[in-house]
Amino acid sequence: MASHPLFDLKVADLFTRNEEMERCLKLAALAAESEVPVLILGETGTGKTLLAQAIHNSSRRADRPFVSFNASAMSDTLLESQLFGHERGAFTGAQKTVKGKFELADLGTLFFDEIADMSPLAQAKVLRAVEYGEFERLGSERMLRSDVRIISATNTSLRERIRQRGFREDLYHRLAGLTLHIPALRQRPEDLPGLIAVELRAQAANAEKNITAIHPAAMETLLAYAWPGNLRELHHTVRTIVLFCHTEEVRPEHVIFQPALYSVDVGVAGGPVQALSPHQQQTGTNANSGPNSHSLAAAIQRHIQFVYEQNGRNQRQTAKRLGISRSRLARHLREMKSAQLGAERSG
Repeated sequence: MASHPLFDLKVADLFTRNEEMERCLKLAALAAESEVPVLILGETGTGKTLLAQAIHNSSRRADRPFVSFNASAMSDTLLESQLFGHERGAFTGAQKTVKGKFELADLGTLFFDEIADMSPLAQAKVLRAVEYGEFERLGSERMLRSDVRIISATNTSLRERIRQRGFREDLYHRLAGLTLHIPALRQRPEDLPGLIAVELRAQAANAEKNITAIHPAAMETLLAYAWPGNLRELHHTVRTIVLFCHTEEVRPEHVIFQPALYSVDVGVAGGPVQALSPHQQQTGTNANSGPNSHSLAAAIQRHIQFVYEQNGRNQRQTAKRLGISRSRLARHLREMKSAQLGAERSG
């Protein structure tokens, strides 16, 4: 992810038109001005690492290291060695002294990714290091100190893990000085056009292709998709689009989505995502699509219906998210209902 063109941006450089995401970025900017530990919540692929890097870039520690550590799927010995380092001969294969993440991040930021997957033993050792700023390398009795700013991230509810006795409450309170929640991409439809444009420019430049436009039907197919993989999936999808596109304009046939990974995806946001069939993924249509489902009008209707459902069928909020008047939204909804009734009668 470090190679992504947005990775060097500060919080102020990140853009959004979504209210929840705007609030998240405002809090992130305030957090960057302080030393408060930050816990970032969000589904897989929403950009938690990107936001953590942006907070670091906006802080007084920006000229110091940003060290990332993924705590998942690692034995206690290896995890302890990775975090605190080890002396030569500390264990089989330890042929030289190695610094751990806490030492490497001294005066900078240490980012814990997938913090919920850390083992109980590792949690206890991290709590001590975070609380007192001191630790020992494996195989050493010498106490070392490190001044690090901690940012953590997870796609799991830590409060639920605490209730299940899978995560220490005292460590949670040490890490969650400020909690930020990144909404899923399907909850920020107003941001999609800008994100797609930025990603397309970056990917086209990497591929040395002159792609300057997106056909309206191709764009509406992208807007109608639920993006269960969030920003990560958008990144891979646009990369695939650029691979297949050999013209200056992205056409509908260039838009190919990844195969469905799950029937339902429930993340921190708690919202279910209905997976699409391979045919639906490639066309951006649903199971009830008619013969004109590839039209721009049909894609717009699907997008409006999607945002309407995501906002609890609240017309005022839906209209605001779509950037249209309530009267125009009501007209669209009436037209869609009328079309649905007509289809049911003809069926």
